[in-house]
Amino acid sequence: MGKKAAIIKGDGTGPELVNAVLHVLRSCNSQTEMILCEAGSEQWEKHGGATYIPDSTMKLLEESDACYKGPTTTIPRPNAPRSVAVTIRQKFELYSNIRPIKTYDRLSPNKKLDFVCFREATEGLYSGIEFKISDDAAIAIRKTTRKGCQRIVRSSFAWAKKYGLKKIFAITKRNILKETDGIFWSEVEKAILENPGMEVEEYYIDNMTQQLVKNPERFNNSVLLSTNLFMDIISECASGNIGSIGNVYSANIGDKYAMFEPAHGSSPKYTGLDKVNPTAAILSGAWMVEYLGESQIRNAIFAATEQVINEGKYVTYDIGGNATTSKMAEVIAQTASQKLRK
Repeated sequence: MGKKAAIIKGDGTGPELVNAVLHVLRSCNSQTEMILCEAGSEQWEKHGGATYIPDSTMKLLEESDACYKGPTTTIPRPNAPRSVAVTIRQKFELYSNIRPIKTYDRLSPNKKLDFVCFREATEGLYSGIEFKISDDAAIAIRKTTRKGCQRIVRSSFAWAKKYGLKKIFAITKRNILKETDGIFWSEVEKAILENPGMEVEEYYIDNMTQQLVKNPERFNNSVLLSTNLFMDIISECASGNIGSIGNVYSANIGDKYAMFEPAHGSSPKYTGLDKVNPTAAILSGAWMVEYLGESQIRNAIFAATEQVINEGKYVTYDIGGNATTSKMAEVIAQTASQKLRK
């Protein structure tokens, strides 16, 4: 039996990026059954409801082996639903949000970066526990559990071992957040004892952002590890070093399910213009089929994407070219399918 993936088209530029992803995967003869579905603010504004994810889509997510999420828009109003990504992460306990950070030779000729960001994705300030105490004051709760910290710490150490990385940078603000970051750090200390030979260094979040601007190469061949909001900020900051947020792909992985998505937003102002960079969307899709057992397709797509970006002939405006989304995707698809035939 082939594997089944739910494909959320998303908002804004989401549907055209999803089309690009499906074109590349089908050109590579992926055997994954991919079923399109709706979720996000655009369908919510039409149909309403308590969530951005319709019941029919949630049922499909529950029946699939993994899902892919095109970029979705989260309306920043107090009465709007929580984001599609946060909802799916919490429902399926997708506690590891993973963003690899890697430069391309043509885009960063003087900078070579290669590290990975591990973000706890089910709790922290994203738990959504906040309330007003008066018209002029509100409180948000940063929920930190030992189970949540243990899961993300163990998965980051396992990744480092699997890929031969020798160092983990744990990012906290433990001098101020003594209780919440204290639990997180105690799980890091346990993992250090369980993984002799793994070097671990703690950085405070404020210093970490400065280092990512000043000297990001020091983090090469390592894992950056932190709680939900801190690593959201750090991985975005790191993304600024690799040419475009349009290049940053990501996965949300739990024990039994996974969601794959580009790290960027839905860019509504570019909707329908066939203009946005499809790199992150395509690489997230390639990662999804690897998760579902098609690693050779993943490898071909990654190699093809790198080749197309470094050649620079068919790339989008944000990385120095003038190709359309669909043209760049078409060239990646052709290049990847040729690699698979060799």
